[in-house]
Amino acid sequence: MVLTRVAGSFRDPAGFVFSRDGRLLRQVNRVHAETWDAVAASDLFPALWDAGLLVHHEEVDVALGDQRAHVVIEPERITTLSQPHEWAPGQLRAAALATLEVQRTALDHGMTLRDASAHNIQFHHGRPVFIDTLSFEPLVEGRPWIAHGQFCEQFLAPLALQTLVDPRLRRLLVARLDGVELDLASQLLPGRTKLRPGLAQHLHLHARARGRGGSGGGGGSSREATFSHNALVGLVDSLRRTVSKLEYRPSGTVWGDYYAEADHYVRDAMEAKVALVREHVATVAPEIVWDLGANTGRFADLAVEAGATTVAWDIDVGAVEKAWQELAAGSPRDLLPLVLDLTNPSPGLGWAHAERPSLADRGPVDLVLALALVHHLSIGANVPLPDVVAELARLGRHVVVEWVPKGDPKVDVLLSTREDVFADYTREVFVEAVDRHFETVSVSPLPQSDRELFLLRRRDD
Repeated sequence: MVLTRVAGSFRDPAGFVFSRDGRLLRQVNRVHAETWDAVAASDLFPALWDAGLLVHHEEVDVALGDQRAHVVIEPERITTLSQPHEWAPGQLRAAALATLEVQRTALDHGMTLRDASAHNIQFHHGRPVFIDTLSFEPLVEGRPWIAHGQFCEQFLAPLALQTLVDPRLRRLLVARLDGVELDLASQLLPGRTKLRPGLAQHLHLHARARGRGGSGGGGGSSREATFSHNALVGLVDSLRRTVSKLEYRPSGTVWGDYYAEADHYVRDAMEAKVALVREHVATVAPEIVWDLGANTGRFADLAVEAGATTVAWDIDVGAVEKAWQELAAGSPRDLLPLVLDLTNPSPGLGWAHAERPSLADRGPVDLVLALALVHHLSIGANVPLPDVVAELARLGRHVVVEWVPKGDPKVDVLLSTREDVFADYTREVFVEAVDRHFETVSVSPLPQSDRELFLLRRRDD
């Protein structure tokens, strides 16, 4: 049994995440033993588990680790990993509030978070959960919250920019894993935000105190300041009030009302499409499904209903936000809406391009849904049909793909403002590309249209 360290788990001397014999494990190093034992002896972990705020873990045989191990734990596995730049603003807000609730609970138990990275939050069963079990330490009387600056850079600044300026500014999180520098955020935000007490205190004044390019790392507030327990609680409450007021209300999005306003499907065709997708999901019986170009998640829901953990990817942040709001308002479900531009997907980021996995690194998954997608990639984005099919094969072991020919109303719209230089956009070229990578399980025409639904199985599976 070989110990294989997870690529993104190497910066913390307290321990690391690794895999062994198909199990995901976490080692607590002996240098962190005193801190770990103090936290574990408190009631903090059970309190966070009961609140659904912390991923659950069990202690296992310490021999599963290496020679530095003090304790080895086995955390509950998060099925689908996501990154902050893939979240809609509402998800970033929910992740921020969850982090603050974790810190507030820690304070109640005489502990504190030494690390408030946005990467410590993942979405599990449709809810944000904290995953870095080694981020807690005993509270030192009078010491400020050292992760305050990190929280502001990774949560508050990007959330303020996305909700008060433009949601596309989430892309800044691709350029810098540690969030948005406070001085940059202060310059980009409208001047009126200096009159909002929370933003003035935690962002604008904080940025001025740091100076240009000041970085928080894991720290933030002045180390010379003395903070009582009540002051720390007040700081968390102030941040919570500030974050809670930063809401994104999407309107006029391209894809948010795609199916509600669709004029390219008659009722029979849509009902047939729903029935076929449901049937194909049942045939594959997947554990994990990616719906590429999911809009607000109508078809992704079919996979969730079948018991699959499902990611609803879409390029339109408004559509993803709507899907998130609906999910957050209901009962927990294994659905995760995320923002994705398939023509420029999430790359490998951080050290050695491996600290945060690319889209492809997180696949292949059991089933990919590619419904009303291919024509947008091939005609809308000039990606040749064979390349589109090859990428689908890289991402999914099975694929349900919708073929939309020229002459379809949606293809006509794409071609209405540009020259038709897509001579190879034909069913013959599509089928030839499919045959290179897949076995065709079934082909089903959609009634009252020229569209077809293909169920494909990758040849190497």
